[in-house]
Formats: sequence, C-alpha cells, structure tokens
Amino acid sequence: MNICDMKWTREPADYKIRPDRVEITTLPHTDLWQRTYYHFRNDNAPVLQMETDEKYFSFIVKTDFTESHHRFDQCGIVLYLDSENWLKGSVEYENESFQHLGSVVTNHGYSDWATTAIPADVKTMWYRLSRREDDYCIECSKDGVEFTQMRVCHMWEGGGTIRFGIYACSPEESSFKAVFTDMQITECAWKAHDGQQPD
Repeated sequence: MNICDMKWTREPADYKIRPDRVEITTLPHTDLWQRTYYHFRNDNAPVLQMETDEKYFSFIVKTDFTESHHRFDQCGIVLYLDSENWLKGSVEYENESFQHLGSVVTNHGYSDWATTAIPADVKTMWYRLSRREDDYCIECSKDGVEFTQMRVCHMWEGGGTIRFGIYACSPEESSFKAVFTDMQITECAWKAHDGQQPD
C-alpha cells in the first residue's frame, strides 16, 4: 500500500510520514469516545486513513508505543466514518503493572469498550482489520504472523465506501510518540463462516 494515499482527519501538530513509517506525537486531551457510561464525548484524535469501497480485504499494521507512559495513552488501528460511527483497536497504557489491550466500537453515537489486561512491558503490537461487507474483525499479534481475534462486530453505517487506517491520542495530560510500520493490504484473511447456516 502507498502511505501517500492516506489522508488526515484532524492533522496533528507534530508528525513524520516516510514511505515505510508514520510517527505521530500526541497532544494532551485527545481522544475518541462517545457517551456510554458517563456521557463523556471527545472526538479530536488525529486519524490517518485511506478510502475504499472494496467489500473484502484485510489491513495490517505494526504499532510501537515504547514512549507511552500515562494513563490512556494509546495508538492503533481505526475505521473512522464520522464522529458517531467508528471502531478502533489499541493498547491503552494504565500503569507500571498492566495495560489494556482492547477495542471500541461506536455505532450511532454510543461507544463500547472490550479489554483484557496485558503486562506493561509490552511495547509493540500488530493489528489486522478485516472487512466482509458491513461486518468487521479486529485481530492482534505479537509477531505479525500468528493473529488472535479481539472482536467481531457490525458497523451499521459501514456497508458502503469506508475509510480506515491509524490513530494515536493521549486523553489525559500527556504526550508520546507513536510509530506505525509494516502497513499492508491483503486479500481478506477473515474467511467465510463454515458453521451454522443462516435462516
């Protein structure tokens, strides 16, 4: 894939784009979240994406968040349609003991958050986002070879032309450099379901 085909939604103040690498330095109080749990809303994280109407594909990226150090510092994969319809997968720093590896899906203005705790010394993570029409799968990997499912979801507004890519943010009083490499688009790695037949 060509990184030059990607376009900013909210261009960050400090970033570098090279043919094989993107670096984003986050600003404090940047985030993506909508309403759920405590009615908080924030929609100002920088997002770098490309557009497609391809119905079946996978997008892979490696993230390096060695510099993350404050609660909720995060970077990862994203599919951002508009402020009320998007999904993301990332590692969010929590403290010196653990972090949250998780995903958020926001449909029609309400976010959820599904996580699992991982050690705080994990500083890189691969993600693979796969599309099958208006359904999506987010996977993660420590080595870019063996991927584990994090989430299967439906995007109510995700059936037509979409935008997908990367993001980074620091919801609290923090800033760090997020590094993205090894981006590629492949045929859909999320194969058709071979179990129960639909009604």
